[in-house]
Amino acid sequence: MEEKLYTIPVMDAFKVDCECPLCKMRDDIENDNISFAMGPSYMEDYIRFETDEKGYCKRHVKKLYEYNNRLGLALIMETHLKNVKKQVDTLPKEKSSGGLFKKKEKKPITEYLDKLNGSCFVCDRLNDTFDRYVATILYLWKKEDKDFLELYKNCKGFCFEHLNALLKYADKELSGNKFDEFNKMTIEIFEKNLDRTIEDVEWFIKKFDYRYKDEPWKNSKDALVRTLCKTNGVTDEEWNK
Repeated sequence: MEEKLYTIPVMDAFKVDCECPLCKMRDDIENDNISFAMGPSYMEDYIRFETDEKGYCKRHVKKLYEYNNRLGLALIMETHLKNVKKQVDTLPKEKSSGGLFKKKEKKPITEYLDKLNGSCFVCDRLNDTFDRYVATILYLWKKEDKDFLELYKNCKGFCFEHLNALLKYADKELSGNKFDEFNKMTIEIFEKNLDRTIEDVEWFIKKFDYRYKDEPWKNSKDALVRTLCKTNGVTDEEWNK
């Protein structure tokens, strides 16, 4: 395979023994971007300008705090707060309308806060890179890369969210026989591993019945955790915290 830089993390994710390689890809991208945000980059003016404008979502500001660079995070938050104050100060001020309040009209302050609360520096970078990784999966598929196809066929399937992402992207990028083949194989992989997960969680439940207490656990000790990985994309990294 003529490897390009963006194929390497995709191939690596599919080599990992996990319930969803796309979750693994997303975790890696997220961790890289947290490290980027809290590394030397936050001292760069163009990066600070972007973080001042966008801020961070609840999930990622918590991860930034856990990164344990409190001074760096304080500097980031200081200029972000000052930027928010500046933006709010420049908004048109509301005037009384004689007691009549038009509920359907958006106010400048709420429009700004809606935009601010819906933005996140890490989310934007993560989503952009993740989209390119999904595109890489389809690229390798269309190219019929033997190494990748072998990994793809033998993976443990996908969480519900990322199965949907794959199928939607395939709908845009593939056509004809290629589209049919990709959909067929992807759904077969998903269903096969869904059956495996169901079987394991069924046995996990039976082990709580006294009639099965002396039976072996088989592959079900972590069945509930793996089920939540499959249904909600809760990854191994999050469980191990």
